[in-house]
Amino acid sequence: MTFLGENIKKLGFGLMRLPQISGEIDVEQVKQMVDLFLEKGFSYFDTAYVYNDGRSEEAIKKALVDRHPRDSYQLATKLAAWFGPKTAQEAQDMFWTSLKRTGVEFFDFYLLHNLGVGRTESFEQFGIWDFLAGQKRAGRIRHLGFSMHATAARLEEVLARHPEMEFVQLQINYSDWESGIIQSRKCYEVARKYGKPVIVMEPVKGGALANLPEKVAGLFKQANPKASIPSWAIRYAASLEGVITVLSGMSDLEQMKDNLSYMEKFQPLSQDELAVVEKARAALAEIPQIPCTDCHYCLKGCPQHIAIAGTFKVMNDYLLYHDLDTARQIYGWETMGAGKASDCTECGQCETACPQSIPIIGELAKAAKVLES
Repeated sequence: MTFLGENIKKLGFGLMRLPQISGEIDVEQVKQMVDLFLEKGFSYFDTAYVYNDGRSEEAIKKALVDRHPRDSYQLATKLAAWFGPKTAQEAQDMFWTSLKRTGVEFFDFYLLHNLGVGRTESFEQFGIWDFLAGQKRAGRIRHLGFSMHATAARLEEVLARHPEMEFVQLQINYSDWESGIIQSRKCYEVARKYGKPVIVMEPVKGGALANLPEKVAGLFKQANPKASIPSWAIRYAASLEGVITVLSGMSDLEQMKDNLSYMEKFQPLSQDELAVVEKARAALAEIPQIPCTDCHYCLKGCPQHIAIAGTFKVMNDYLLYHDLDTARQIYGWETMGAGKASDCTECGQCETACPQSIPIIGELAKAAKVLES
């Protein structure tokens, strides 16, 4: 059975982590990357209103839209209704701003950006579902979907309410496949249940799966010394059924060349290779973690409305990969509009409610020292 985007090659160019010089996007290098990407037969480009404060959309106009035929690529961008707008008009104006920045007359794929937790309500409040449906009818959007960082149950709620959505973009990687918080497998299965094709984001988990602990990386090197560590993660995601493409936030030309080397003639992982990935996942699981299952029982009576589960998710990633810069960046997203770890008053309500008996007060104190200092 065919599905939307079936003929799009399985590597997409994510435009969130573009190369920079002195804090500005290196447009000349982006041009080289775009040209090579298209030359090798790839065509999907993914940006967003909020990426690099809008400079990502501006850069892709200069590097792609102004230099290549419109039918040679698919361009996707996203509207983040929770990111600043105070009125429906301000939220809807994000769409028009993206059209102007990118210089296109229509978007091939357009997404409601980053649904989940309290963010979903902004799209309802500002009437974004109906507004974007209208833009699709007007021909300014070819395919409409959404991206989401949330549980499978929340994903199912959205898909049940909005069957008109044509695709979903989900965080899927082998490390998060069985995660009780990210729930990559469960979310993927919900998308497939509703017949929605999937665009994969964070296949390398923001670069974390390119910089694995030595004992984990060794499993991959032993299995195939010639394959790069990130190649295992991207091929794993691309091997799933119903995947439109797998986004990689490529930051320089060399990173792109590596990705193209194994994705130009993509082969799904073999059973032997999948067994190696499973060993790596098991090895990562042995590293001590905060046993939070994202049940949110702790939040119901928290006077400070602290993003406890989100904070623990960030800390768990930090404990695995020791990438402090990324951890602090994601922590900022997780605590947007919520309390931070340092806001804890030690009232103890959360520990009474926690079914996993986590010493939450102490873990929040540790998180505050790591993520806020």
